[in-house]
Amino acid sequence: MDLDLSYPAISDLRRRARRRIPHFAFEYLDSATGAELQAQRNRDALDAVLFMPDILKGPQQPVFETSFLGQTYTRPFGIAPVGMSGLMWPGMEAILARYAQEARIPYGLSTVATRLPEEIGPLAGDMGWFQLYCPADPEIRRDMLRRARKAGFTKLVFTVDVPDDSRRERQRRAKLTLPPKITPRVIWEVLTHPLWSLGTLQTGAPRLRLPESYVDTTQARSSLHHAGHIIRGTPDWDTLSALREEWPGDLIVKGVLCTDAAQRLVKAGVDALWVSNHTGRQFEPGPASIHMLPKIRAAVGPDVPLLFDSGIASGMDILRALALGADFVMLGRAWHYAVAALGSAGPAHLTHILSEDMKLNMAQIGVERFEQLSERLI
Repeated sequence: MDLDLSYPAISDLRRRARRRIPHFAFEYLDSATGAELQAQRNRDALDAVLFMPDILKGPQQPVFETSFLGQTYTRPFGIAPVGMSGLMWPGMEAILARYAQEARIPYGLSTVATRLPEEIGPLAGDMGWFQLYCPADPEIRRDMLRRARKAGFTKLVFTVDVPDDSRRERQRRAKLTLPPKITPRVIWEVLTHPLWSLGTLQTGAPRLRLPESYVDTTQARSSLHHAGHIIRGTPDWDTLSALREEWPGDLIVKGVLCTDAAQRLVKAGVDALWVSNHTGRQFEPGPASIHMLPKIRAAVGPDVPLLFDSGIASGMDILRALALGADFVMLGRAWHYAVAALGSAGPAHLTHILSEDMKLNMAQIGVERFEQLSERLI
């Protein structure tokens, strides 16, 4: 089967993934909060970023290799941390970590992943980033950091835009619990998705193994009140100062939209800022992330490393973010659609989709390097 003809876009991978995984898993991955207006706002804002095409440029050879925080990557994009990854496809974290190491792009492991840092760190190698939902107990926090460092993770991603729960109504309607309760509805989902079910039998039921190593796990809980939720704290600026002292590597703060906060984070010694609105999963009536990206770039200056996510659905979207001030772009859902749709062949095909889209659009715009993109913005 020619994957490029059968699945030429992320939307095609999403459709196949929806058919191959249980409803409760797809709803967890795909949903935003409220009426999902924020997710649509992200999409509309990205679509509004336009470029003036150029002509008669001759042969174009785009340069994709990108340096970020002292590391060289083959592409300007990577794999963002997604909680409960192994729920979407058995062994998801291992598949993505191995691919990241082979392809030389970053892979982010979530605090609420279904595998332990000790298992995934060696697979990701020097491409591994560890994402932290900061525990309330400082001893647990320090132990998590110790385990992540020992497992080989080189960068810490401190997520700050989850001060409390979000409703995520679609997720609630799906009645997902961790571990999943055996109900007639769950049995039907398992029986009608045999590949997912057989893989889950082999890898074990999806559990949040890192948070569960610090709490009682005898009771099944909803996907919005799981073990990671139980230990999660409400971090403040003092927490950030403590993390800066405790983590010796690069510290990235994820979930930045406010220009004043961005400036304060830089002064506090943060190594990079991650502009994101959690793809509309946490807060509905906020700004589109792409609208805030150039404002944050202007506020912190040209030298502060900036990452971007929130609704990236194509190589063209990556170019949009790079043109507006991002140094690097991360995708979360797309990689999970790819693996759920195509298994271990999914990540390489997604990289192909994104790379070809970037290459062809850069030819139309008439640029070979990402730093030239802003000159062609309309």
